[in-house]
Amino acid sequence: MSFFGDDPFGLPPVPETPGANAPPEFTVSELSNRLKRTVEENFAFVRVRGEISKVTVAKSGHLYTSLKDDAAVLDAICWKGTVSRLGLKPEEGMEVVCTGRLTTYPGRSNYQMIIETMELAGQGALLKMLEDRKKKLAAEGLFDAARKKPIPFLPRTIGVITSPTGAVIRDIMHRLSERFPRRVLLWPVMVQGQGAAAAVTAAIAGFNSIPDGSPDKPDLLIVARGGGSLEDLMPFNDEAVVRAAAASRIPLISAVGHETDTTLIDYAADLRAPTPTAAAEKAVPVRAELIAFVMENQQRMFVSVQRLVQRYGVQLQGLGRGLGDPKRLLEHANQRLDHATARLDTSLRSGFDRRASRLAELAAALSPRALLQRKNEGAQKLEHLSTRLDLGLAGWVQKRDARLRELGAKLSPQRVLQKIGDARRHTGNFGERLANTQAKILQDRQRHLANLDGMLQSLSFERVLDRGYAVVFDAGGNIISAAADAQKSTDVTLRFRDGEAAATVKKSK
Repeated sequence: MSFFGDDPFGLPPVPETPGANAPPEFTVSELSNRLKRTVEENFAFVRVRGEISKVTVAKSGHLYTSLKDDAAVLDAICWKGTVSRLGLKPEEGMEVVCTGRLTTYPGRSNYQMIIETMELAGQGALLKMLEDRKKKLAAEGLFDAARKKPIPFLPRTIGVITSPTGAVIRDIMHRLSERFPRRVLLWPVMVQGQGAAAAVTAAIAGFNSIPDGSPDKPDLLIVARGGGSLEDLMPFNDEAVVRAAAASRIPLISAVGHETDTTLIDYAADLRAPTPTAAAEKAVPVRAELIAFVMENQQRMFVSVQRLVQRYGVQLQGLGRGLGDPKRLLEHANQRLDHATARLDTSLRSGFDRRASRLAELAAALSPRALLQRKNEGAQKLEHLSTRLDLGLAGWVQKRDARLRELGAKLSPQRVLQKIGDARRHTGNFGERLANTQAKILQDRQRHLANLDGMLQSLSFERVLDRGYAVVFDAGGNIISAAADAQKSTDVTLRFRDGEAAATVKKSK
């Protein structure tokens, strides 16, 4: 036990002036500000390991979370500008190591950490996160074999996404020049560290955004980098990179790390190469081998064609011997052709003669006299038919009246009157129908006769006379149609449109 001065209880001496030894007095804000400065000065840079809990992203974009272990909880904030540079997406239950500074929040009288960087704590946690991400993306179908595109056999342009300063691009160019030189477009990116994932995602999207048909549009993409630790390869495990590779319309080869390294982009790519050099080998064939293969096939094709020609030549010779002399076959064919030509000429002349005779007959039938004769015959037939109709009608009426008289003798007066009335009505109807029929027949005959008259008029020589021509008649009244029919000093009659005139024919010398 220690004593303060002479007091047996260790109490300080009573001050002479009351309140002279009391602690200084602070306001709440002053005390909070002193604590804030003390904490920030002593903990300006700290690394804290813990498990993420209660992840909240505000509308402003700031991230609020907590780091905890089995005995304590530490509130943490990551500002909006820093969240995009973290390199991983904070999830609840993830064990991480955060770097930043401590500060206080006077409004709630608590202290908190401002996070500047965040990384997974240990390789086990990193592998667990990758496995969970792999299962999530596989469940969405991004790794399905059905959606993978075939690699072109010989691409014209190859787009390479890698670092421009590393050995990867030199290895790829060297291997391409050895196998089959192709045009290569390099999209330079960072292949590790913050911003690498975003750069690779932008490069894949950039190559795909080149318009189709452009000479700068690659036929094949290669995403490549050399080997490294799991942390170095993390940009190629980023979810955005994997989704960009799966959405690429251009076939994509993944060549990240060494043969034993596996990243999530390998599952989304259309083809995985164990190394960047192997990617170049899978991208193009060996030109010398192709040339040798083409030459070998050319030689085989030449030999096959020769054998085929020889075989067909032998067959053709055998068939030729069985066919005989073609000239003899042509001789018989020529002879048959001559006979057919002679028969055809005879048939044509005979046909022309028959057609000419028939035409002369028709012309004679259509002469003015024949048409006038047919007109007269038609008029006579029409008159005869009208007379027959009149006689037939009168006889039918007489027979009908006689029949009525016979029936009248047999029937009662009323019946007779009824029958007579019916008969009269029928007779009237038949009379009307007969008159209508007679009128129609007469109209048809008159129309036919008018048609014949029109045809006669159209063919009559009188219509020709109206146009200024004349008809020559001999002394017997016959028409002279040829100069040979007119005799020397023969008297003829010339008929014009408005009269006739006498003339004498004199033959010219």
